[in-house]
Amino acid sequence: MTATVRTRVAIVGAGPAGLLLSHLLATAGIESVVVDSRTREQIETTIRAGILEQGTVDLLAAIEGSRVHTVGHRHDGIVLGFEGSGHRIDFPSLTGRSVWLYPQHEVLKDLVAARLAGGQDLRFGVTVEAVEGADTTSPAVVATDAEGRTLRIEADVVVGADGSRSVVRPAVVGSRSGGRFREYPFAWFGILCEAPPSSDELIYSRSDAGFALISQRSETVQRMYFQCDPELDPASLSEAQIWDALQRRVPGTVLREGPIIQRDVLRFRSFVANDLRRGRVVIVGDAAHTVPPTGAKGMNLAVADVVLLAEALDGLLLRGDASLLDTFAERALRRIWKAQHFSWWMTTMLHVAPEDSEFDRLREVGELRSVVESEAGQTYLAEGYTGWPL
Repeated sequence: MTATVRTRVAIVGAGPAGLLLSHLLATAGIESVVVDSRTREQIETTIRAGILEQGTVDLLAAIEGSRVHTVGHRHDGIVLGFEGSGHRIDFPSLTGRSVWLYPQHEVLKDLVAARLAGGQDLRFGVTVEAVEGADTTSPAVVATDAEGRTLRIEADVVVGADGSRSVVRPAVVGSRSGGRFREYPFAWFGILCEAPPSSDELIYSRSDAGFALISQRSETVQRMYFQCDPELDPASLSEAQIWDALQRRVPGTVLREGPIIQRDVLRFRSFVANDLRRGRVVIVGDAAHTVPPTGAKGMNLAVADVVLLAEALDGLLLRGDASLLDTFAERALRRIWKAQHFSWWMTTMLHVAPEDSEFDRLREVGELRSVVESEAGQTYLAEGYTGWPL
């Protein structure tokens, strides 16, 4: 038997985009149903990075129960390291804004708790099979619930916020891969280790040995990355080899070492879907676009999508005005392509590509000098990193 549910907005994906959208809709008086194939525990314990732009923090801080200002850490700058020296970019003096280090799984804990406390229809363990009726005024999500029963969610609008392997995307672009891609010839070898921070602020370091990022998660756990071959097996390096690779890439900084509790290889890909909307079906966040992590745009870009979409759905569902929904993709793509450029720029400036010649390597150092020795260059980086106004 099929259980049929009716709602105004069906949201596939209980990540930051889906949960924040449901919150903004509820604030406007628009009901929604959110489904996700994962369990609540999986959502809240999968550790992901989390540099939040000023606008994202301001939005999250307004949600009751948010810990972004109590658990998150404000960072007023980053350090660009090259040729053995560090150069600090001071965000507040350049832009009046900052960023916050607040991992994505902590954001999700806050959002899940807030949505359940608000009586949100939030369903875990629901596997979506297809989206039907995109070109009608009543699209539907067809799924299997946690008990193995068929579930049909009929809505005025369906939103795919279900990540880079989106099952909603085909309803918009015709396939799971319909879009524009760029793949980079390197990846990040990432570790979590039990040790206090090696630096108060993030260090983005370029050396002839490759790139490294020195970050943190808490007072007792560090997150670090170094550039590697995309095909590298994470288990193939000893802890001594990992620490040697990191230390060689950050000359002048003495890293605090500790037991490595997690390791992985993160491939670098950029993607923008051919379209973000078809009829009454819309995709946002990683379902619509992905960026390299260098510029810290991923979750923040999803939030920007959601702000625009919530406004558009308010107009459509409460006032019968479809104009903002009709222009949603065009408006969202302006920021998406700016973020793609910023992420590409940070990535190519800081990484050593396998095919780079000596000319390329010296040019990259010249580019870094052009940034750190110019207030205009520093301001451009600070504006992109802290986030353009929502």
